[in-house]
Amino acid sequence: MKLQETSAPDIPAQNTLVIMADEHSPKMLGCAGHALVQTPHFDALAARGTRFARAYTPCPICVPARAAFATGRYVHELGFWDNSMGYDGRVQGWGHRLQAAGIRNESIGKLHYRHETDPVGLDKQYIPMHIKDGVGMVHLSIRRQYPDFIPTIKSSGIIAAAGCGESEYTRYDRKVAKLACEWLAEAAKREERWVLFVSFVAPHFPLVAPEEFFSLYPVADMPLPKAGVGSDFRPHPWLADFIRTTAADQHSAQQHRTAAAAYLGLCSFVDAQIGLVLEALQQHGLAGSTRVIYTSDHGENAGARMLWGKSNHYEESSGIPLIIAGDGIPNRVSHTPVNLIDVHPTILHSTGLAHGTDGTPGTSLIALAAADDDPDRVAFSEYHAARSPSASFMVRKGRYKLIHYVGFAPELFDLDTDPEEQNDRAASPNHQGVLRDLERCLREIVDPQAVDRAANAAQKALVDSRGGPAAVMANLVTTKAYTPVPGEFLRE
Repeated sequence: MKLQETSAPDIPAQNTLVIMADEHSPKMLGCAGHALVQTPHFDALAARGTRFARAYTPCPICVPARAAFATGRYVHELGFWDNSMGYDGRVQGWGHRLQAAGIRNESIGKLHYRHETDPVGLDKQYIPMHIKDGVGMVHLSIRRQYPDFIPTIKSSGIIAAAGCGESEYTRYDRKVAKLACEWLAEAAKREERWVLFVSFVAPHFPLVAPEEFFSLYPVADMPLPKAGVGSDFRPHPWLADFIRTTAADQHSAQQHRTAAAAYLGLCSFVDAQIGLVLEALQQHGLAGSTRVIYTSDHGENAGARMLWGKSNHYEESSGIPLIIAGDGIPNRVSHTPVNLIDVHPTILHSTGLAHGTDGTPGTSLIALAAADDDPDRVAFSEYHAARSPSASFMVRKGRYKLIHYVGFAPELFDLDTDPEEQNDRAASPNHQGVLRDLERCLREIVDPQAVDRAANAAQKALVDSRGGPAAVMANLVTTKAYTPVPGEFLRE
């Protein structure tokens, strides 16, 4: 489905700095109205540019979302279904377009593609993090393809590990910020247009926040998450395995509050690292000639509905922060729904290359920022990955959002009257017309059943190629629920 076209403003070609965090909930920003989180650098960036208040990931898990980001195409078009199928460059994206045009194009930090040697469209990668050994988490490709195999579902340990301190991820992110500042200092000496992709891991778990930032959020003052442990929340049946994995009901209120403080601390930590990069941009005289894009690959449940992590289509998980600032960008909040795939044409637009003519479904955020709000623009997301019993799809149009589960009843939310998504309207007689309209929009983009079959078949083939589910589970080489950083940061 080709999304609505918006006329692009005539802007000068500039440098483009793309900054990405990992697992940053769109609600955890001061400029988004959060009552507790301290994010002064994000807030300042939003104050001089456009913040998209209705931004979504194409897939609420890292590796597929980043493949979509790299190419400007949806996950079902690509076939990078989960965290064991890393982007390898065989579908070209904005990086390849920049290389063909001779525009310097490099990255610092997390990519989560397949391997550093793959032709992913980057001239150089500094301390890249990719899926482990080019293989990733194959055990998470085991879903419902093997009726006679019942995998053991272990707790992710996210809540239990939460607290104050340094982790391999915070050490890594400090190095990412340092290298980005050094890169910008060097770039200021050269007369060439460039794109730099700076990618941090925070606030992704482990929820271990450095003391300077953890102490900003007294544990005793942390509110318990909505629809959490002790509430009368009844989860959708599709979510059952995810909730068992979180094991939220096995932890005390104190542990939940500690996890909340650590997550907010990591939001402030990554804000501070990005502040260093933006300060370097200013210090070296590049601010006036550089557009800045900030986003995340997906969001974070942060305990809502007894869930930590991502992997669903509620706002906390499928929503993302998205801010763009610089020449030609108005100072405003846009309520037009947008998607991470819209960054692809935005980078091309910002650097002076043709965009909107390559068959990708996105639209330049520069054009959308300059246009009037279009709340009926369709936002789409999909999920086929770890522990899901079937595919899940999201369609946002206007005030309503549909979550379609293959083989399960759908959910429908009115986000104007119910922004916390606590009242499912899918069975309401008064909302059947809305439900039909959003189902029609969904099927204009994708055939849910056919895509679900394709994802499961590809995942089964991968697992079979490694000896089947029992062999995969027996040969796990790590007990971590997250991707390790490059080795030197484990040894520090």
